[in-house]
Amino acid sequence: MLKLRPFMVKLASLGGIVLMVTVALHFAFSTATPQSAKADSPILQAAKGTLRPAKLSNGHVLPFFSGGVIDAASNVLNSNANSNAIGIANDTLGCSDRNLSNSGDIRVNQDCTYRRQAEESIAVNPTNPKNLIAGQNDSRIGFNHCGFDYSLDGGHNWGDGLPPFWQHLNDPQAQLPSAADPNSNTILDGTGTMHTYDAASDPGVTFDSQGNAFFSCVVFDVFSNASALLVTASPAAAHGSFYNNVPELGHPYVVVEDNSPLVLHDKPFIRADNFASSPNRDNVYAVWTVFKYGTNCISASNPGGYCESPIYFSMSTDHAVTWSTPEEISGVSPLCVGGNTFNTTLSPNACNFDQGADPIVLPNGDVVVTFNNANTPSTVNQQLAVHCHPTGQSPNGTAHGNCAAPVKVGDDVTTGEPLCDFGRGPEECVPGPFIRTNDFPRIAVDRKSGSLYVVWQDYKSGHEYDIEISQSTDGGLTWTEANSPVNPSTGLDHYMPAVDVANSNSMNTNANANEPSNVAVSYYRSPQPTSGPPFTQATTGQEYFLAGGEGLETPYLEVRAAPMTPGPDGIQAGFNGDYSGLVVIGTIAYPIWSDTRNKVPASVNTITPQGVIHDEDIFTIALRVPNP
Repeated sequence: MLKLRPFMVKLASLGGIVLMVTVALHFAFSTATPQSAKADSPILQAAKGTLRPAKLSNGHVLPFFSGGVIDAASNVLNSNANSNAIGIANDTLGCSDRNLSNSGDIRVNQDCTYRRQAEESIAVNPTNPKNLIAGQNDSRIGFNHCGFDYSLDGGHNWGDGLPPFWQHLNDPQAQLPSAADPNSNTILDGTGTMHTYDAASDPGVTFDSQGNAFFSCVVFDVFSNASALLVTASPAAAHGSFYNNVPELGHPYVVVEDNSPLVLHDKPFIRADNFASSPNRDNVYAVWTVFKYGTNCISASNPGGYCESPIYFSMSTDHAVTWSTPEEISGVSPLCVGGNTFNTTLSPNACNFDQGADPIVLPNGDVVVTFNNANTPSTVNQQLAVHCHPTGQSPNGTAHGNCAAPVKVGDDVTTGEPLCDFGRGPEECVPGPFIRTNDFPRIAVDRKSGSLYVVWQDYKSGHEYDIEISQSTDGGLTWTEANSPVNPSTGLDHYMPAVDVANSNSMNTNANANEPSNVAVSYYRSPQPTSGPPFTQATTGQEYFLAGGEGLETPYLEVRAAPMTPGPDGIQAGFNGDYSGLVVIGTIAYPIWSDTRNKVPASVNTITPQGVIHDEDIFTIALRVPNP
């Protein structure tokens, strides 16, 4: 009994269970462990399962530690197992029961509001494939912001938060070159508002080779011309559970910042080089669209003064702290016509009517960026790509993308696409769920072979949206488009795809290097309306699918990832985000999408109307990539 006394004293604070613990220990141990051996405490032993409730000879189970105490100890144990002293755990936070189907889908955002989450992305930690991070547009606090999510157990449980962007003050002139930072992280600068930003959109997530996570968003003001692209970092030990503060003023974590009616930053994506053998290992790259306006571009058909919207590139070589001077990379090519339509000082072959850029890193450290381009003589747009060879260091101002002229990835047929009016005039839409949509391309790399794949939606059939795919086997210099769509189903709309490659991620998996690398493509699918146009409200729901196949051998085999859910309604009507996400670990895919399965309780809407009947939330599921 003397050897048990320290435990009795230590656990007395648990409230009236000293005798209970003593009995438990007495029956659990045949011999006491000397304190000099530094044995685990009884609580830790209980968490590990090596200490169990004592039983009397008649089988009667005696009292044991409370479940809450054991659970708390398990959290500590899990944290230590993850080499993590920060105290994060594998538990799902917030309203974790808001999953109203038996499909196996898991809700990613964990807020308890009935406000929209949409426009999602996902990434996996190359040092720990159970550590996933995600991001989404997030309206939980009012104006749309960006939210981040993190999982430590392969997507079974999630925590989330909002990035620390909201103490940074708009001051573009502070982004001009200085002795401390020779980069110019502004396009037209302008006098800063010296106010924090109102809203944010278009989240991006990525990991470097050391497990540092990065999160990006464009931030902007509602009633001024302030806009910026911020990228912050999460230390490897944090596993994406929090991100470093962006300071009030100065260059750190600022890719670009302006306050001018002539420029607006939009639709960024980021990617880190996490190839262990890459000469550019751990560089972080950002690409985005810069919308440029001017009074000299105003015409009868262009009253808003749109001049161009080229794609820009910036890179960081010090974990997103400093960023290179933004460079226009969409370039000039005979593929493009009318680049000087609104601004005669530009080249007629400028590829500058762009949107929706997406970067990928190649095993040799180069970067390929794909984007949608409208510099064509007809309503058939095109997907383009540029190959970049990054060099230099961002802290000393020598970093450059060194991007070649764009090449064609494939056609993007927009002729006859459905149009809806969401209050801004006719926009490309999916009429069934009544949401806006786009033809932005998404890109992935086979990490074993270096082959590249780009997917997008188009209206080539003349009666439905289908998912197209194109492949490059030479680092993005030339491309071949498949003869048929990825989706095997017809008579339905397929849209907002994402892409990754199975069996190619060198992320502590046991995948056989000689196995073929199936391509995984995820996308929404919806029935078409029975009448219209005009299209004025949702008449059908939508599902989410995962397809898999070999290269350009289309169509692929598809499986359902999410059940049919209604189109967004109320104040969320018309918007389901502009993209979805996908990451594959070995042969297991984690698609991520938004849907409206969670309905606002009638009692809540009666007391204080939430503005919607169905809330938009983010979901994921682990599925084996289909292999035809």
